[in-house]
Amino acid sequence: MSIFSLFHTDSKCAARTGTLHLAHGTVETPVFMPVGTNGAVKALTNDDIKTIGFDIILSNTYHLYLRPGPDVIAAHGGLHQFNRWNRNILTDSGGFQIFSLSQLCKITEEGARFRSHIDGSEHLLTPEKSAEIQCILNSDIQMQLDVCTRPAISRQEALDALLITGRWLKRAQSTVARARDNGYKGELFSIVQGNFYPDLREASADLCAEAGTSGIAIGGLSVGEEWPVFCDFLSLTARLLPAEKPRYVMGIGTPQYILTAVENGIDMFDCVLPTRVARNGMALTRYGPLSIKKELYKFDERSLDAGCSCPVCAQYSRSYLRHLFKSKEILVCILLSYHNLYFLHEMVCHARHAINKDRFLDFKKEFLVQYERGVENE
Repeated sequence: MSIFSLFHTDSKCAARTGTLHLAHGTVETPVFMPVGTNGAVKALTNDDIKTIGFDIILSNTYHLYLRPGPDVIAAHGGLHQFNRWNRNILTDSGGFQIFSLSQLCKITEEGARFRSHIDGSEHLLTPEKSAEIQCILNSDIQMQLDVCTRPAISRQEALDALLITGRWLKRAQSTVARARDNGYKGELFSIVQGNFYPDLREASADLCAEAGTSGIAIGGLSVGEEWPVFCDFLSLTARLLPAEKPRYVMGIGTPQYILTAVENGIDMFDCVLPTRVARNGMALTRYGPLSIKKELYKFDERSLDAGCSCPVCAQYSRSYLRHLFKSKEILVCILLSYHNLYFLHEMVCHARHAINKDRFLDFKKEFLVQYERGVENE
């Protein structure tokens, strides 16, 4: 039985709306998922996230494996009981973090050997172990362990990574199948690799489709490639995926990237960007990013965004928020994080409405023209 129900596809592009049916409730798509790497969305409470309207968050297997450890979370009965989030959780496999954070990373057929970025201790993460940890976490959606690759590697290197990822998928599927026999109700997503070689992308997409996982993610994008390359390979890969499966692109969080993904029929995306830039004094607005630390906002009594209905914009001025940032008050991280996630959630909700009215391309164009004007021109 498919976990995805397609509701409507825009008549002028591949953008579509639908519903994910998961163990902890339904999720309307397209959907942006806030990142709670360590089991918590930075600076916000569960009630904040629910009030904004999110039904799913993302946490990370690599980080939770290293700290506090799966044994601690198992003692609580899973991640939902540990962090008291009673809606859906998607967990990344840890592959990207091993690729990007570890002091040592060696890929073999067995798995990924790495040193912890916390204490330098050595670990081996196999596809079975990654899946087992995610089952302990009781992830509603878990990602297979894959081999992440950098841009500009050789075709042979890309092929090797693709083939290992495919073999690891089968091992992850076996592990999840055994866990389901013991009551696990989560779903496994496969990941398309192939780097920036069209034929390898097609081969990997075929492997994922044949594997029959509940959903498919497009890996190896937004890893430093130029914008036109991202667009080309996003479009190419999305067209190769079965329409009845939910499609996920990991690690995209700006309006331009998100709306381009939606245009290509992508249903799910996540990124640390909205909370990360908030901690650095950046707010997302209809007219583009606003750096609250600037001197020109010292006496500015306006809200961050006059068109935003979030509580932050209803109550606080740019002048006050700038004061908080300059004073290093923790409150500014909370307020800007709330606003930024609210902004992206509202944008995606408006995108869903536009798709259902067959006017997504008009919405995208209007939104980005305004967003790219810049705050100074509002």
